[in-house]
Amino acid sequence: MRVGLFVTCLVDLMRPRIGFSALKLLEAAGCEVVVPATQTCCGQPAYNSGDRPNALALAKKVLAEFEDCDYVVAPSGSCAATIRSHYVDLAGEEAGLAERMAKLAAKTFELTDFLVNVAKLEQVPGKYAGSITYHDSCAGLRQLGIKAQPRALLAQMPGVQLREMSGAEDCCGFGGSFALKFGEISAAIAEKKCRGIAAAEADAVVLGDLGCMLNIEGKLRRMGVATRVLHVAEVLAGDAGQEER
Repeated sequence: MRVGLFVTCLVDLMRPRIGFSALKLLEAAGCEVVVPATQTCCGQPAYNSGDRPNALALAKKVLAEFEDCDYVVAPSGSCAATIRSHYVDLAGEEAGLAERMAKLAAKTFELTDFLVNVAKLEQVPGKYAGSITYHDSCAGLRQLGIKAQPRALLAQMPGVQLREMSGAEDCCGFGGSFALKFGEISAAIAEKKCRGIAAAEADAVVLGDLGCMLNIEGKLRRMGVATRVLHVAEVLAGDAGQEER
């Protein structure tokens, strides 16, 4: 199957290794992976801010870049959810566009969901030894039902010890522009989340959205907590090296 990898703009700019880890996992699942070089943003920031014209322009760009793929996969619940849940709404009544957006939405998946439910990957390529606790990011959990999928893949790794934290499904306080508009509230939510992470006493906290990763890691370090913060793709692909400790 021909799979388009939507890297996401945040991964491309801040932690491109996540994109390479996702590529490794998709290839391990037997996929022919294409990565359109012109891809940028899914339009989520514009959509969430009410800027529909720019959100629509970016949605059309994504459609043009990925429409010919059998599937579209993103290492981000929030970006995948934007395509699946909001592109048809953005299309409005423009002739034929809503139907094309609906087809794109139907074949778009978050990475772990795709690996478990579509590709049915039976053995992840990476190795990891240590304890982890898992944070369920809001968009992936609430819009896409991403909960069991990453845990099922991590369970394939004999060296992984999963320690569930208290409040694993609670928000980290990021929420994109929410963290900027409501800084004090965001910081309080992040502190509660990070106290739960610290209490789990795991070597690393693992999750599926880079925005949440950056927010959690920043707060943990300000609190003096050394727990590593890793994307689930990095762990599954064996790209969470010892050199970062």
